[in-house]
Amino acid sequence: MDLILASSSPFRKELLQRLRLPFVTISPDIDESPFPAEKPEQTALRLAQAKARKIAEAHPDSFIIGCDQVAMLDGLQLGKPITHHNAVRQLSMMRGRSVIFHSALCLYNANEDRMQADVVPYTVQFRQLSDAQIENYLRMEEPYQCAGSAKSEGLGIALIEAMHGDDPNALIGLPLIRLITMLYAEGINVI
Repeated sequence: MDLILASSSPFRKELLQRLRLPFVTISPDIDESPFPAEKPEQTALRLAQAKARKIAEAHPDSFIIGCDQVAMLDGLQLGKPITHHNAVRQLSMMRGRSVIFHSALCLYNANEDRMQADVVPYTVQFRQLSDAQIENYLRMEEPYQCAGSAKSEGLGIALIEAMHGDDPNALIGLPLIRLITMLYAEGINVI
């Protein structure tokens, strides 16, 4: 059976390549809006599963990896900012504060309609950033498609004071440690 990464993220693709398994990427086209009163981890998990199921419609004999990430600050969901204005607003709210990134992951065996799913949290303490630092960062990296308006795998690391969690890959959007466990449960050996 084929292995498919249901994502258009080059960062998730790069992470999955570390496992040296053959796979293809297909971008799912779904509405990523949160439901009213939905918790960030629920939104992330629902979207990861929806992405996998969407790809399964055209690839019913595949293993599909679905992912999504939602950042949370004081109970407020911070998704992809899309615009410069929204990114400035997000980073301004996050400066000097801790943000929890909820990275949802699922492995869907479409052939047997079996899904494993989990959410891996990762906490980031942001530096006390000036308005100029926020503008400079956004101008240089343009992280408008990243939850929380920052790319820790790039220049965004300069925004961060500390990080805490079980899998640093979760912050980039694909918790590899949990994914390897899921793959093994499906009989897919990484090493």
